[in-house]
Amino acid sequence: MRDEDFLAERFEAHRGQLRAVAQRMLGSVAEAEDAVQEAWVRTSRSDTTRVDNLGGWLTTVVGRVCLDMLRSRRSRAEQPLEPEVPVPATVPDPEQDALLADSVGSALLVVLDTLTPAERLAFVLHDLFAVPYDEIAGVIGKSSAATRQLASRARRRVRGTQDVDPDPVTPARRRELVDAFLAAAREGDFEGLLEVLDPDVVVRTEAGVTTGALAVAKGASGYGRHIVGVAAPALVEGRTGIALLRDGRVERTLAFTFVHDRIAVIDITTDPARVARTDVTLL
Repeated sequence: MRDEDFLAERFEAHRGQLRAVAQRMLGSVAEAEDAVQEAWVRTSRSDTTRVDNLGGWLTTVVGRVCLDMLRSRRSRAEQPLEPEVPVPATVPDPEQDALLADSVGSALLVVLDTLTPAERLAFVLHDLFAVPYDEIAGVIGKSSAATRQLASRARRRVRGTQDVDPDPVTPARRRELVDAFLAAAREGDFEGLLEVLDPDVVVRTEAGVTTGALAVAKGASGYGRHIVGVAAPALVEGRTGIALLRDGRVERTLAFTFVHDRIAVIDITTDPARVARTDVTLL
């Protein structure tokens, strides 16, 4: 067996573990597959003959790939939300991501999305996959002590939301928050948006992720003025949301998640193919 074939065989033996790490790092099945594939590309170009613990080494490789992807999300998030967004080459599968949320825990995914990339990496690798701090430090580019602090800070945030229903408010209150969000977005009411948004709110679109109430409010206040058609309250994949209709057809959807009586996550779907597959029930 050639060396590259042997390496590929060993990599495949660890693929399930690497995919699990990437899914919890990125919160998306499609992106996790991309991360694992990139990890293989990097591995195939590396000299692994002196690697004693290949599984641990591969975990740090996929962790580094995920860290780069999360940082790229942050850099894209500096751009304001636009009414039309490009669709990436790989479109996440909402059904698979829903299964991921069920397996990891919706509340945990919500909290993980509010962490910095370095905090998320330190917490996921250490607390969920038992990677030593010294190895994580090499990925993050910080000291072992600083890595411990990042994981500890992330752990406190996770524990603060542990065993908390991510959507604890009543359906009527959810509608109030969504209606208030939509009204403020239409009117360009920046302060009104801040009143209903969690300070660490996350907005996810096909183009990327925007985090933080200030950035989201800035984007939404401009985005709302461009809303064309009828905005109708709806259940989007069972979540409280909004369906934007044009000529009686659903053109895009917004699905909301709530934490502590504020909007914590907004998932916006604009791609026609994904919208067509989305379960939307108008209220």
